Amino acid sequence: MYQKGHIGAALFVYAPVGFVTFVVGFKGIAVLGAVGAGALAMIPDYDQKIPGISHRGITHTVWFAALVGIVLGIAGILVGFGSEGLIAGIGLGVFGTIVGTGTILSHIAADALTPMGVEPFAPIRDDHYTYDVARASNPLANYGLLAMGVVATGLALAAGNALSGV
Repeated sequence: MYQKGHIGAALFVYAPVGFVTFVVGFKGIAVLGAVGAGALAMIPDYDQKIPGISHRGITHTVWFAALVGIVLGIAGILVGFGSEGLIAGIGLGVFGTIVGTGTILSHIAADALTPMGVEPFAPIRDDHYTYDVARASNPLANYGLLAMGVVATGLALAAGNALSGV
């Protein structure tokens, strides 16, 4: 998929996280998480700009998703702990881990829709996954994913807002 499709996939995966975050009262963090998911959506494709790293290689694996989640989790702990204390640090750490890991996994899942597919467990396992639904360049598929993600996140945040006011 291209950028619009990956942003849509990231927002779609983020929607339930945003909903729960909104319902428990962290509205600003919920919106920030949606922005963060969109911003991180293309990180795995930076492999195309790094010599020696193959496209859809290590950056398109569950191991890379875990690494991004861990890095964002640590950042969340440091920010939360530094500003609000231990509980906030743990909460932001968990939130960062979920958003980071989920966003990268959404990228991998979106690329599995293409004929090229992905090998998300490489180098441990060489299982290849492709659903061959649409080419990465297919505008209908990319805009469809974007619309799906925007609508899902919008509905999730609106529903979270409605429920948090009860």
